[in-house]
Amino acid sequence: MLDIRFVRENAEVVKAAMKNRNAEVDVEAVLALDGRRREIIVEVDGLKAERNILSKSIGLMIREGGDPETVKAQVRGMGDKIAALDEEQREVDTTLRKALLYIPNLPSSTTPVGRDETDNPVVRSWGEKTTFDFEPQMHWDLGETLGLFDLERGAKIAGSGFPLFTGRGAKLERALIQFMLDLHTEEHGYTELAPPFMCNETAMTGTGQLPKFAEDMYSISLDGLYPIPTAEVPITNIYGNEILDQALPIKHAAYTPCFRREAGSAGKDTRGLQRVHQFDKVEMVKFTTPEASAEEHEKLTLDAERVLQRLGLHYRVIELCTGDLGFSAAKCYDIELWTAAQEKWLEVSSCSNFHDYQARRANIRYRNEEGKPTFVHTINGSGVALPRLVIAIMENNQNDDGSIELPEVLWPYMGGLKKLV
Repeated sequence: MLDIRFVRENAEVVKAAMKNRNAEVDVEAVLALDGRRREIIVEVDGLKAERNILSKSIGLMIREGGDPETVKAQVRGMGDKIAALDEEQREVDTTLRKALLYIPNLPSSTTPVGRDETDNPVVRSWGEKTTFDFEPQMHWDLGETLGLFDLERGAKIAGSGFPLFTGRGAKLERALIQFMLDLHTEEHGYTELAPPFMCNETAMTGTGQLPKFAEDMYSISLDGLYPIPTAEVPITNIYGNEILDQALPIKHAAYTPCFRREAGSAGKDTRGLQRVHQFDKVEMVKFTTPEASAEEHEKLTLDAERVLQRLGLHYRVIELCTGDLGFSAAKCYDIELWTAAQEKWLEVSSCSNFHDYQARRANIRYRNEEGKPTFVHTINGSGVALPRLVIAIMENNQNDDGSIELPEVLWPYMGGLKKLV
């Protein structure tokens, strides 16, 4: 959430940022609400001061034998007016907060300006594209032949977009999750968490999913809970309404399933495992100081990249321009894997720096060098998401007989199995 004082004092900056984001935000309407709120406060303070003076005069009038009824009536009238203004202020405060919750974050000064994904620059790449001397199969054909997943039965249970992994396919999912958690905790210094898979409205609001993206999430209305779209939500909100006393940065990693309705993506990449409503993911989350936030963001992105390097997969890192930036992010790198059979890039990680945007919403602070409570900067990224990772392994590592070579780092996690046949 943006600081209303910043919006007030930098209205033109905010307007330009929203234009660069292609975001329709009525900044003037927000400023009008803020102006009315401040007018009410001034008026109420004036009325209270005047009421106090009149209240004191009542006692003096009584002692001097005067009739205080007229003054008492004035005091009562002021009290009624103050009560009405207090009610109006509560309404204005509610409307203003809601308006601020719908304003996306300001892009970082280093985020490239652009209209959409076509303006996203490639920052770097690693590895080479896999080539074959045979016609490669798509992952959905390979998976069916090898018995790695059963999409039809998954759909029978829960509907399309809910994959059912079977046999060695299920084991591969588990192996990848364990490999990534071990890498991040043992080599990258993250503390592993096992958070709840459900969050309440406050937590969802704290990280920016609500109220903007309510239609993209599943909800359990009876209990006011939401199956999480990412582990970012529960991990970030662990420290909601707290002043952190630990040394920064705090680094957490967690595995969770993720649930997304993705209401606006109907018909896109629905074949196989490319776009699903439930998927597994290992998430990395950092809490850091504003001064260290840019460096910690770069380090987190490299942590995600090392997963793919260890697996020997060709990937590229792109930086999202202002027009393609996520709602809460100030700066973001997407990591995309190359799939040799489909010959396309698939996003497997978004590594975002939110500056203090989420911290303001969730009220997460630390004490700076002067001891003053200050909002932290939050950073997170997929480390990394499945099942697109599975797609890349299957399509890039296939043989002409339909078998799939497993990356060497996974052999111990697969019980010594080196190939899926």
